Amino acid sequence: MSMFKDIPVDVGVIYEGERIRRNDMQVELGGPTVKEKFELAKVKPMDEIEDGKITIIGPDIKDLKEGGAYALGILVEAAGATLDQGLEGVIERRIHGYLNYIEGFMHLNQRYDIWIRLSKKSFQKGLNSFESIGKVLYRLFKSELPIIEKVQITFITDPAKVAELYPNAMQDYESRDAKARGLKDEDVDKFYGCTLCQSFAPTHVCVITPQRYSNCGAISWFDGKASANVDPKGPVFAIDRGELINAEKGEFSGVNEVVKKRTMGEVTQVWLYTAFDHPHTSCGCFEAVAFYIPEVDGFGVVNRSFKGVSVNGLSFSTLADSTAGGRQIDGFHGMSIEYMRSKKFLSADGGWNRIVWLPKEVKERVKDFIPKDVIDKIATEENATGVDALKSFLKDKNHPVVARWAAEEAPAAEAEALEVKEEAAGTMMPVATAASLPIMAGGFKIILKDAKIYANKVIITTVKSEKSEKR
Repeated sequence: MSMFKDIPVDVGVIYEGERIRRNDMQVELGGPTVKEKFELAKVKPMDEIEDGKITIIGPDIKDLKEGGAYALGILVEAAGATLDQGLEGVIERRIHGYLNYIEGFMHLNQRYDIWIRLSKKSFQKGLNSFESIGKVLYRLFKSELPIIEKVQITFITDPAKVAELYPNAMQDYESRDAKARGLKDEDVDKFYGCTLCQSFAPTHVCVITPQRYSNCGAISWFDGKASANVDPKGPVFAIDRGELINAEKGEFSGVNEVVKKRTMGEVTQVWLYTAFDHPHTSCGCFEAVAFYIPEVDGFGVVNRSFKGVSVNGLSFSTLADSTAGGRQIDGFHGMSIEYMRSKKFLSADGGWNRIVWLPKEVKERVKDFIPKDVIDKIATEENATGVDALKSFLKDKNHPVVARWAAEEAPAAEAEALEVKEEAAGTMMPVATAASLPIMAGGFKIILKDAKIYANKVIITTVKSEKSEKR
């Protein structure tokens, strides 16, 4: 691109989705080992913006020790005659896309979860200053969003300054989110879709509704509407809701049609309010993962910044790998923290009455939205670090899932002793026939076409599986 001749590395969409491994990185900015980091967009009056100004507060890239991880704040301040504060979220989310256009510069996540890596190769080519990064952002904002007339960009690496501004950024995020609450999915005829993360997850389309934020937590229904209006050909677009097919599960004909088209037929059906059967796909930028725990017939939730292992012994990164990439995996659900404040939060699966474990940090953040009769019955890492301890805790607290255990005991006693045998010598009895039989194994879906399965003996026992428990 001619506008980037003075940038020492290439800039273009070809670099979206580029991954930089630890051994190949020069420095890391933000990420899981850094407590405070953020990126924030603010709309300001025209006379408060010096167009094209790039400010660096703290050490520049070339001054950071190789291999280290550092605090970072990115502040984008914009002005325009028709620009208003309702577009701040739209501007902010573009930071992710634009920075990923830079060769050897990997940007993940959003808001207070940003994770950036610069490759050694690009650093050696001369990408050693935020000045160059700022120039790329400035030119892309001005060229791709003409509604922005002026923009100035500040990079903050001074840890004390990042810590000082961090609470203000968090308050801005909360204020935006609060404005979006109240509107219901039933009140609108359009949802919005986002494909910003398809460079990382080709079969993922984020469906944004009034009661379901984007997985990354950065785009509300109002943000989606504003973005689609400002940039109709951009990565955020309107979805005609269409016919309501299943109110409980959250299935809409318009959503199915758009998702099928945007994933080249890989995903054909989406249920918005459940983690089973046809769950909403997950990208890689989600804030948290809800995961099914069959031993207790409930869900755990773990967020990106949680540094320990969850109650089932798995870390966030391991659980994230189980659901990322645009796949639909039964019992796993990448999502935003804001979605946990919605009345549609896993509503088809029982909502908060099905949540049994989550980190104390998350519980504190969403406590005002957890029903009062269940909040003290949900365990954190302080109450249970394993499934056995969790089960005891839930039983002691009489969590709503305990009633589900009791309901299963009677049929379990009968089914446990049931054994079906085929008496005819030399023959086997058919136990399953299907035109297309999917089997989940090791993270892969194996499909047996025109399958007929035979067995000499069938033993029927109760198993707490996703399929039996989801209803």
